[in-house]
Amino acid sequence: MAKETIIQGSVTRDGEPVNGYVRLLDEGGEFTAEVPTSATGQFRFFARPGKWTLRALVPGATVDRVVVASQGAQTEVAIAV
Repeated sequence: MAKETIIQGSVTRDGEPVNGYVRLLDEGGEFTAEVPTSATGQFRFFARPGKWTLRALVPGATVDRVVVASQGAQTEVAIAV
């Protein structure tokens, strides 16, 4: 893991997992990647170190979270919609 930068977390509504998608946007707001959430609301990206925006797209809501990821670390993000 020392060479990887991982951004991961979960998407919930009222404490329950939500099915949807999470997008990874670079510092300029450009689309980089998108993954579906798992049945437990989990998601994971492998990215370069730096500032990123996570955009959760779920039925009835869109929520953005800005994170700063470091090389060799896991950045945990909880997104409540």
